[in-house]
Amino acid sequence: MAGGVGTRFWPMSRTAHPKQFIDVLGTGETLLQATFNRSLPICPANNIFVVTNESYRSLVKEQLPDLPEENILCEPARKNTAPCVAYAAWKIFSMNPDAVMVVAPSDHLITKEDTYVKAIRSCMSQASLDDCLITIGIRPTRPDTGYGYIQYVEANPSLKDKRIKKVKTFTEKPDIDMAKFFLQSGDFLWNAGIFVWSAKSIMNAFENLMPEMSQIFNEGKGKWNTPGEVFFLKDAYARCKNISIDYAIMEKAKNVFVRASIIGWSDLGTWGSLYTHISKDENNNAVVGKQVMMYNSNNCVVHIPNDKTGGD
Repeated sequence: MAGGVGTRFWPMSRTAHPKQFIDVLGTGETLLQATFNRSLPICPANNIFVVTNESYRSLVKEQLPDLPEENILCEPARKNTAPCVAYAAWKIFSMNPDAVMVVAPSDHLITKEDTYVKAIRSCMSQASLDDCLITIGIRPTRPDTGYGYIQYVEANPSLKDKRIKKVKTFTEKPDIDMAKFFLQSGDFLWNAGIFVWSAKSIMNAFENLMPEMSQIFNEGKGKWNTPGEVFFLKDAYARCKNISIDYAIMEKAKNVFVRASIIGWSDLGTWGSLYTHISKDENNNAVVGKQVMMYNSNNCVVHIPNDKTGGD
């Protein structure tokens, strides 16, 4: 998913060039490129689809030259993540009714990529066997009020991967007291917003929980992967509700599971979260850029393109 406008990283991230298309950590690759590259051990480039806004088509094409152009799925309007997921699911199902999908935001940081690949493969194996919706959960390290939380209970002991637990509740960004309680209780995980399911399972979930949206995308039968797809999507998105996949499906479905995973994850949602992931100088300044001069500065975040000079 690469359609976000990245408003929380203004002024570095702007609507015309949001954070998924920026090398925010100074690693030499943008967040979108990093997400694409960590997906390659899981499936070939031909099986990777990027859902983005029509206005970002050229950026995706420029940054991912190995991605087939027909795998850039352009939304005609921003309607949150539920229509985005539905669009991808119905299209992929039309190509392969037995497909298993991984849904991943393009603007998150994952530092332990080998562990990530192992976790995703395990979830894919489970999703190929059962009618289930699996999300990746992160063990909280602090009472953070900026993340959603997932409470779990023990799952069926027959599950091969014992880290996959049954979801009991979802809680959107809590206040600090509730976040502290979640941390102390030990049975809550951060919701990473990374999902694994079969195309068939998520389509069934839409049919049961969002029947209006399901009906809209069912009308696309015969139009997927044809010139008529673009015209159908404009009409479909005009009728779709603006709603997240969490609210639409995950918080209501009864067949939701979570896999606890230590993958070095951050959603890089704020400048503060970025600061924690950049190496600091002797004055605790986090600096990205080759031509930066610091004067009497402490605890700052400075992000300058390598072809520009900056000072503080």
